[in-house]
Amino acid sequence: MTPKKILRRPQPSDVTGWGQNLPPILRRLYAARGVQSDDQLQYTLKHLASPMQLRGIDRAVELLAEAVAQKQRVMVLGDFDADGATSTAVAMLGLSMLGVAAIDFRVPSRFSDGYGLTPGIIHRLQDEGDLPDLLVTVDNGISAIEGVRAARELGIKVVITDHHLAGDELPDADAIVNPNQPGCPFLSKNAAGVGVMFYVLTALRKHLRDNNLLPDPEPNLGNLLDLVALGTVADVVPLDHNNRIFVEQGIRRIRKGEARPGILALLEVAGRDYTEISATDLGFVVGPRLNAAGRLDDMSIGIACLLADSRDEALRLARELDNFNRERRSIEKDMKTQAQDLLASMSLDIEGLPWGLALFDQDWHQGVIGILAARIREQTHRPTIAFAPDDDGEHLKGSARSIPGLHIRDALAVVDAKNPGLMKKYGGHAMAAGMTIVRDDLERFSNAFDQAVRDTLKPEDLEAAITTDGPLAPEELNLDTAYLLKRAGPWGQHFPEPVFDGEFRVVSQRIVGENHLKLVLQPVDGGGIIDGIAFNTGPEVPDFTRSGARVVYKPDANTFRGRTNLQLLVDYLEPLG
Repeated sequence: MTPKKILRRPQPSDVTGWGQNLPPILRRLYAARGVQSDDQLQYTLKHLASPMQLRGIDRAVELLAEAVAQKQRVMVLGDFDADGATSTAVAMLGLSMLGVAAIDFRVPSRFSDGYGLTPGIIHRLQDEGDLPDLLVTVDNGISAIEGVRAARELGIKVVITDHHLAGDELPDADAIVNPNQPGCPFLSKNAAGVGVMFYVLTALRKHLRDNNLLPDPEPNLGNLLDLVALGTVADVVPLDHNNRIFVEQGIRRIRKGEARPGILALLEVAGRDYTEISATDLGFVVGPRLNAAGRLDDMSIGIACLLADSRDEALRLARELDNFNRERRSIEKDMKTQAQDLLASMSLDIEGLPWGLALFDQDWHQGVIGILAARIREQTHRPTIAFAPDDDGEHLKGSARSIPGLHIRDALAVVDAKNPGLMKKYGGHAMAAGMTIVRDDLERFSNAFDQAVRDTLKPEDLEAAITTDGPLAPEELNLDTAYLLKRAGPWGQHFPEPVFDGEFRVVSQRIVGENHLKLVLQPVDGGGIIDGIAFNTGPEVPDFTRSGARVVYKPDANTFRGRTNLQLLVDYLEPLG
């Protein structure tokens, strides 16, 4: 494991006035995550921010209500990641429930179309004689200047629903609903694309209800919350209070088996019990299988799985997605080896590496470079961009992943300002972004990106660190705590799952399954024997039985042969002394 600093999350000194009915450990953990009142832990739907705070939602609702009344053809334009897939499914299902009679969807190809609404997509619809009356983008569109222009020139009305950061110019759409557009007062700037689309549906339902136009019986949009939860977690948006409501409500539905057959099927093929799932399962089990379709083939397969009405059809598609995910992992493994060889050729030690890494290999796969950038980022603790060849042979497509302290889209904006035209297009979030450059400009771009990172970060920002919630007391290190923490979420981005650290005597250790370190531990300050496991350590690890270890871990319930015991999921460990 790469050496890391172990930092402890600050604990507020005063947690009085709220949480009086909570176990002390939860009050401590919630306070450390910024909770200051009981209201911030209320996850019922009535605590959601009002959709009417979203700028542009009134006009969007007018256009959608008109589409219902006039039986217009509506087309949903999605995106090729999990947020885009769930957003598309929510739009398809929700608009159908609310009376849109003719509705279809398209998803751009990652490889031939690129991201979002482009003129090429509009022209292809025209060639196919498949132009809609109204086009609704989900999880994209805020940067589609030319695509919107092409659509409107053909008489297509365009409603944009998105959550990505806006550029200097907004598209001339008929309506834009995006909490991150200029002048939008909506409180939750962290909404995922699927959350924005869900809000549009709730506003449309209210409008139709007020005008006595709702179908009978009235549609229950709550049936879509499992999809909203999945897209929110999979897109790794910060789990502010509003997003935690979405995720908690969706998880409750899944645990009761009241989810889309596609979500239950994806859990089934992954060997997960839907009655016990957490947000982590959505992010690391369901999300990657859904994403695999968009990375390697066509996200339409993933959307079809989410839209499937029968268990049999959902299982067939879920197995296909699972196969894609296995293929994706194999490709990723090979690409990571190549990237490590490339890093080794750049420097003999990590201190000699650029501060901002830009890596390229002719054989890398466009669909996997985002995951590759994340893996290299984790290994080097440097902002990383992985490039793959574009299909035209002249350009490179890049996917970036950042570290705390560097807003990656802002860094790219600096590169663009100092080097106009170097990037043909770019966009993204604080921690992830994408861009296209000319192949011959790679060295120039690499130097510009490295300089932008150096101008922003300090040397200490490049030191890998892991933040914990400190030690668990001996009386807290038990199975009850593991169950309590699992149900106390939802945990996620900016509301992190609790992780603890402590000193342990290592009674025994062995490698299992080639890459995993199985441990038998005992706290040095007293207590019983506890099992632990550190995944993907590789076969070469120090002998901790001689030194003992400082362990960073999460308590977990492990069931084996019908018996459930406490097991520590080890994120990091280092020798004592």
